Amino acid sequence: MVNMENNRDYWRAGNVLFPLPVVMVSCKRENERPNIITVAWAGTVCSDPAMVSVSIRKERYSHDIIKETGEFVINLVNKVLCYATDWCGVVSGRDHDKFKEMKLTELPSKFISAPGIAESPVCIECKVKSVTELGSHDMFVAEVLGVCVDGRYMDERGKFELNKSGLVTYSHGEYFTLGERIGKFGYSVKKKRNNKN
Repeated sequence: MVNMENNRDYWRAGNVLFPLPVVMVSCKRENERPNIITVAWAGTVCSDPAMVSVSIRKERYSHDIIKETGEFVINLVNKVLCYATDWCGVVSGRDHDKFKEMKLTELPSKFISAPGIAESPVCIECKVKSVTELGSHDMFVAEVLGVCVDGRYMDERGKFELNKSGLVTYSHGEYFTLGERIGKFGYSVKKKRNNKN
């Protein structure tokens, strides 16, 4: 038996829930250029109705845009977008036109005013339902109003092959593409179910 006391270290409390989806969040005020913020604190919070959250520091340029407009688009990131994703996370939209400088294309949204990013495999149009002040970040909880997917990842049967788009994750300060598939939802009980039949 392994002596866990000799093989484990305790750190101070911190965010080490990795890996995470890294996403580009696009937003826009009326009569202003759109902006992109890179977010790793993003996730699903409810399936019916479909709801998500993004947590953003108050001093970030996009924070006030999203708070004022009440809407944003979550754009999933693949390998092709990784460089732009990193760049958009370290420079400010106050000083840079991120769409223009990263040669990204505004994709008009169907349900909100903020554009998506056409180069993203999935654009999730969101309407803010609540804002919770948590400390360093405010958490924006939003309802998903629409999802726009890149047709290049649809197979001949009409199935969306999202995992073939080269999705990127963020883990402990580094970016990774998804690796080998080792199972699918329900695989752990599939054999047991078949034995009952």
